[in-house]
Amino acid sequence: MQSQDVAPSPAPGSVTDRAVDVEQAEAALVEHYPRLVRLAYLVLPPGLGRGRRVLTAHALVQRALPRRRAQAPVIPAQAQAGGRDGDPGYAYVRLQVVRTALQAGLPLARPAWPRRAQLPPLLPQVRGLRLFPHSGGADELALDQRLSALDGPARAAYVLRGLEKLADGEVRKVLAEAGVADTDAALDEADAVPARYALLDSPEFDPCSLQARPTDLLRRRRHTTAALAAAAALAVCGALVALPGDGWGPDGAAAPVYAQNPAAEAALDPGRLLRVSPVAWKTSARTDFSVWPARGALVRDTALLRRALAVWARPGASVQVSATPDTPSGGPSGPPQLLYAAEVGNARVVLFHDGWRIARYAEPKDGTAGAALDFARVDGATGAEASAIVLDRADGNVRWLTAPWVTAAGERDLGKPGAGVMALTLTDGITSPLASPVTRTGSCTGWNVLQLTEASGTHLLTDLGELVPARLTGGRPTAPKEATGAEALGTWAPYACSLADVRGQGVRTVNVWSYARQPLPDASGSAEWVCTRAETWRGDGSRVLAQFRTPGGLFGAAVAKAGDVPACGPRDPHVLAGVLWKSQGGHWYLLAAGDSGTRNVRATGGVRGFAPGHLLTAAAEKGAKADLKGTLANGRRVSGLN
Repeated sequence: MQSQDVAPSPAPGSVTDRAVDVEQAEAALVEHYPRLVRLAYLVLPPGLGRGRRVLTAHALVQRALPRRRAQAPVIPAQAQAGGRDGDPGYAYVRLQVVRTALQAGLPLARPAWPRRAQLPPLLPQVRGLRLFPHSGGADELALDQRLSALDGPARAAYVLRGLEKLADGEVRKVLAEAGVADTDAALDEADAVPARYALLDSPEFDPCSLQARPTDLLRRRRHTTAALAAAAALAVCGALVALPGDGWGPDGAAAPVYAQNPAAEAALDPGRLLRVSPVAWKTSARTDFSVWPARGALVRDTALLRRALAVWARPGASVQVSATPDTPSGGPSGPPQLLYAAEVGNARVVLFHDGWRIARYAEPKDGTAGAALDFARVDGATGAEASAIVLDRADGNVRWLTAPWVTAAGERDLGKPGAGVMALTLTDGITSPLASPVTRTGSCTGWNVLQLTEASGTHLLTDLGELVPARLTGGRPTAPKEATGAEALGTWAPYACSLADVRGQGVRTVNVWSYARQPLPDASGSAEWVCTRAETWRGDGSRVLAQFRTPGGLFGAAVAKAGDVPACGPRDPHVLAGVLWKSQGGHWYLLAAGDSGTRNVRATGGVRGFAPGHLLTAAAEKGAKADLKGTLANGRRVSGLN
């Protein structure tokens, strides 16, 4: 949302305004508090993150009343018509909630003072926990993605229509009083989202019914003293706890016992591990790790499970511990879910899931020396993202443990879309070995990926050197599709080797988008512009590559890259990049391209040029550097990726 989308709030006080009793507004807030908080949560920008949106929504509603009780607020007459059951007190509070939620989405600008709604809320505050609503189904997720692509006024228009059941005329009046300059544009943009208003009442959008998870324990430990960190771990989530020393036997590679706590002992008791029924996934509304059954020949080996849990809680000096970026490696806060335990190759392997992490424990068959403990974040994983876990790596190959709903597995070379799929055998959910692309050395000539088939369709996943694979998609960022179609496979083929750029970064999904084709100035054909965007499990750390391929080229060349930018993503489905190109005649040119939503492109600096539309060709000198700026159809300016 841009600053010009919300105009300064008009001052009330026209002859048609009506004073509302403060007690009447207070009563409306108390009576309709859950709905008001849901309204604020849906209007707030998704970029805040689910946790901060929850707290901000509560804060905005709690601040919707006047500061002084004696003050009689004035509610404009145009906002009264849509009051809940004609209650002007509710209409007043709703107006304040919509207005402040829109203000919260405005970017901070210098030198102006920030508005109160733009600052993190003072109250309520929750420390040591992440709070977020319960997850809904695929329909709710799709709606949330569509709403996140809207700007603030359009999102408010959609929510007022669907949640408040207001007619378009009433929506215009409320938006106008909330400070929206162009209410018609907001309604037109909201029309692009399907009217699935019943989903707005889903638990996915209920900030009053919440789940709790611990925050980043490692970061908290680094910023506090050792004593405070130990106390927080014991009091908040039972991390870094010890087993009692009275009769449980040796703990293998675990460090010595240094604390005893009843909650910690319960979390590390193998008898209390969560075991899901083998048929639970068939009737579950969700397809995620929470419905994976416990599989493997050693799921009843109490001694092995006890060692694995003890090492998880307090890994000894000899244990090799690894984790994807920003993934805490502390102990579980409660009894985790057992996914797998068996002998795999020359090791005994145990897989756990604690609701937001996968933990993999591996020890040699002949002892515990050289045990390994690996972690990966999987919070919010569902469907294809929860369909496979790395079970074993050996001799450049990887074996996967697949979800119980996977019916077939195959291997294909992403760089050769016409080569077809080589079937992989599935034995109790375990695939036969697949050549992993992350272990290859030298030049990249191909990229093997895992293809999984289930009732909902076929998905492509790639190994990036972590416990869980990354999902591959293709198409415009606002509506990516599975990368198994002919068009997506053809787009991916010249750029498959670019996946090596995001190995070991905690990547969740990678999308490829062919956003432009540009005729070359020497009439030798048209070049292709593609952007790939890798999203991570932690939200930040995203990586965008702009790539360029000339006619007949086997591979694309990365000409620009950026990290932690919204470009080429669902929040900002636009991209602009340029490259210096030498023609066959020896002449140098600056070629630049934006997506189809770009109205014009301008180059400054070492190369100067302007072109209407989304393609720019300008004569240049070898080694020249240019700054690119583009203007979108809505007037917003975009900068070229560097």
